[in-house]
Amino acid sequence: MSKQKWVVAAKVAGELQGELMRGLLEAQGVRVYLAVEGAARAIGITAGPLGEVDIMVPEEDLEEALDIINSYRAGEFEEP
Repeated sequence: MSKQKWVVAAKVAGELQGELMRGLLEAQGVRVYLAVEGAARAIGITAGPLGEVDIMVPEEDLEEALDIINSYRAGEFEEP
């Protein structure tokens, strides 16, 4: 049995942004894992390199995840 490889699809500032991105991707059927620096979580850092959250997805879902993220950043999920 082989282990699934997870890759970084995006980096966002803070856990709140990470959770928003997770919700967006999961709503589109993409599995997501948030990688957060332990020190940032312990002391509540949300800015700078320690505050970054890696949005991790299975390698085979990377292209789909990037399409969704790019569409989100382009405003395509906003209601008129």
